[in-house]
Amino acid sequence: MVDPGDPAPEVQAPNQHGELVAPDLEGPTVVYFYVEDGTPGCATQADQFTLEAEVYEEADVAVYGVSTDDVDSHRAFADEHGVEYDLLADPDGEVCEAFGVPRDHGGRAERTTVVIVDGEVHRVYEGVSADGHARDVLLDLLDDGLVSID
Repeated sequence: MVDPGDPAPEVQAPNQHGELVAPDLEGPTVVYFYVEDGTPGCATQADQFTLEAEVYEEADVAVYGVSTDDVDSHRAFADEHGVEYDLLADPDGEVCEAFGVPRDHGGRAERTTVVIVDGEVHRVYEGVSADGHARDVLLDLLDDGLVSID
């Protein structure tokens, strides 16, 4: 697992539109790993990041979701939940591996969030509870003085 102070891994993966995307490493950037498209907890997490999207945008914080599902699955999930930020498809687990995110026996990522600022890992959240997490990360960014909201 990456730790605060580590250089942020340079990765790229296709998003829900099939476009190759590399997360912003200058940040602040939130990269959240979730288990699987369509599961109740992951839907809650995606819905809450979507609800907070305007605030994240106002604070100039980029958000990326990552799971081991493929592009087609991400596209359907994003359409169903109105997700406009990038969902990165990582079916081979390369992005998970770069961040050191554990995967279960089925190869699915464990719910983990990494915050990147100025090219390095700022915070790591492991064993995340989906409900309320999007707001908690935003509040931590505010408390850390990394963002402000007018």
